Amino acid sequence: MYESLVEITGLEIFAAFVSAAMPVAFLVPFVIIAVYLERKVSAHMQDRLGPMRVGYHGLLQTIADFFKLIQKEDIVAEGIDKKFFNFAPFLVFAGSYAVYAALPFSSKYIGSETDLGIFYIIAISGLVVAGILMAGWTSNNKYSLYGAMRSAAQIISYEIPTALVILSIIMWTGTMSLATMSEMQTAYFWNWNILGGPEWGITKFVLIPFLLVAFIILYVSTLAEVNRTPFDMPEAESELVAGYHTEYSGMKFAMFFLAEYGNMFAVSAIVSVIFFGGYQSPFGYLGNTLGIEWLVPFEQVFWFAAKGIFFVFVQMWLRWTLPRVRVDQLMTICWKYLIPYSFVNLLVIGIITLL
Repeated sequence: MYESLVEITGLEIFAAFVSAAMPVAFLVPFVIIAVYLERKVSAHMQDRLGPMRVGYHGLLQTIADFFKLIQKEDIVAEGIDKKFFNFAPFLVFAGSYAVYAALPFSSKYIGSETDLGIFYIIAISGLVVAGILMAGWTSNNKYSLYGAMRSAAQIISYEIPTALVILSIIMWTGTMSLATMSEMQTAYFWNWNILGGPEWGITKFVLIPFLLVAFIILYVSTLAEVNRTPFDMPEAESELVAGYHTEYSGMKFAMFFLAEYGNMFAVSAIVSVIFFGGYQSPFGYLGNTLGIEWLVPFEQVFWFAAKGIFFVFVQMWLRWTLPRVRVDQLMTICWKYLIPYSFVNLLVIGIITLL
């Protein structure tokens, strides 16, 4: 009995390790593709070609840059706190990667199917703030410190409208599980929460304008939380060199880069799960039509990734369309507009749900 218990425990540990490592198999190729797409999107929006030399139309440029990064010398300036300076990039990446544990890639694969999925994501993402503050403070560089303080103030501020919108959706759906939210928005686009959810009736159509407002507030807030233009004040190159990662080079800089693009997809995936059906197909499943049930989970992974990548593309689109706001405008947008609007929206959705 003891040997069998050890064997089962060993298998469970191995299965848990494989399950935890699977998002890496998605994240690393995604970052390589997203960096290439960002270069191409920005180039075509500015009537340029972008990278063209390494591979066909520059397809291998990002891979070449990756190999260049891992060969870079790890430069550490004098006067810094080396222990925490070295630890900060890993903490930022850990906070970003831990979010993927609660993302439902399909009905058959969820890292950790917890009933408090969205609450866990809000909580664990706070590690990113701690890592950024640590990076800025230990760099012994005033520009890094300014960037870190800006980032902490920005992320903490915009977490409030994000939480209020999520709370309003929790009241409407009655669950904090992202997997359950996806399952509720069954496999057709008219059942998505952005269109009032799967329940039909007058309530569905009354809620649509308020759910649309909630989506806009959530998307703008998550844009600010991942420090993307027009809210990229922590990394404002014209003011702060490179913000909190000014003193970082080589793979430590790459860890920040990986975390940033990982966050971009994570918040896009959360938006898609809450409002756009998550892994659910907008048109039904080919596997069900053909009677091939094992095909459905693969279709779900495709739709989940496609929706997330679409919202990442919108983030890139906005970066090369809108100018950067000032620090005072950044806080005004949050405290004067998004928080009051999201609070009123929360009350209205709560009253409609109650009635």
